[in-house]
Amino acid sequence: MKAEAQALKGHLDVLLLATLEDGPRHGYAIKEALREGSGGRFDLPTGTVYPALHRLERARLITGSWSTVDGRRRRSYRLTAKGSRQLAADRGSWQEFATAVTALLEHRPWPATP
Repeated sequence: MKAEAQALKGHLDVLLLATLEDGPRHGYAIKEALREGSGGRFDLPTGTVYPALHRLERARLITGSWSTVDGRRRRSYRLTAKGSRQLAADRGSWQEFATAVTALLEHRPWPATP
């Protein structure tokens, strides 16, 4: 099942930042990293990914630069120091949230209320 872009709302930015953690990537490679890294579940349209990248760039969490490869211009993005700090903070928040949700979902049976 492929996740819809709406299902990722609120999480897309941190996922995009994570794709840049190991180094710069061009826009399409970021989109592919999301797809491949999620086993095909996050196969997002370019109309979702690129506006989010532009938003992250405006927030100075990533920076972009143009290059020409095989006669075609493409924009590559990399994390800024601010983006690395944001990714670390978001990753910690996500782990706390996921731990709490997992604890609730795995706790059975729910206590009866009097």
